Amino acid sequence: MIMALSGPTRPPLAGGQPRRLVILLHGLGADGNDLIGLQQYWGRVVPDAEFVSPNAPFPCDMGPYGYQWFSVQDRTPESVLAGVRAAASILDAFIDEELSKRGLTESDAVLVGFSQGTMMSLYVGLRRERQLAGILGYSGRLIAPDLLASELRSHPPVLLVHGTHDQLVPFESLAHAEAALKQAQVPVETLACPGIEHSISPEGLEHGGRFLREVLGAPAA
Repeated sequence: MIMALSGPTRPPLAGGQPRRLVILLHGLGADGNDLIGLQQYWGRVVPDAEFVSPNAPFPCDMGPYGYQWFSVQDRTPESVLAGVRAAASILDAFIDEELSKRGLTESDAVLVGFSQGTMMSLYVGLRRERQLAGILGYSGRLIAPDLLASELRSHPPVLLVHGTHDQLVPFESLAHAEAALKQAQVPVETLACPGIEHSISPEGLEHGGRFLREVLGAPAA
């Protein structure tokens, strides 16, 4: 039996049943509460969207609190990939269940990630058979780019945002991910945020909102 994820949710600002779903995936050592506040900014842009922000499946092994999608104690590519794959099946099942619960399809849903959450969003979102409306990633990187051509199953639009002064996930990760996605014919946009460290800037928030409105076809705020 696959582990079930849970975390905070916020209903559509427009009220009623959700017609869209925004799934927020937090970074290492955080939890679902870390990103659910983004609904304050983006709820007006996609008022018919419910926001869900699950806790990652495993307790963080680098601190006394928080969760992780995978361990980075061993940073070898093989170990990281094994961890990502283990979490991917759990996240896939969560996406299926959340869509089914609301009577929605992949075209109604966007994955939004920060750091490790971006890595999971890209890994899972690009390997789902039915295409998501989009993937929005902050301060992350593309795991196992060499496997993408053989494992890619859909081509959702992607927006990647990264601070130039990120000391945790190097800024160069943005260009590497962009090149690999373009080579795989995945439509990708990028935004470099000058002077920003490992965080989401106001400019990044604004661009993210524009992307959500575009891919979900929601009315302008």
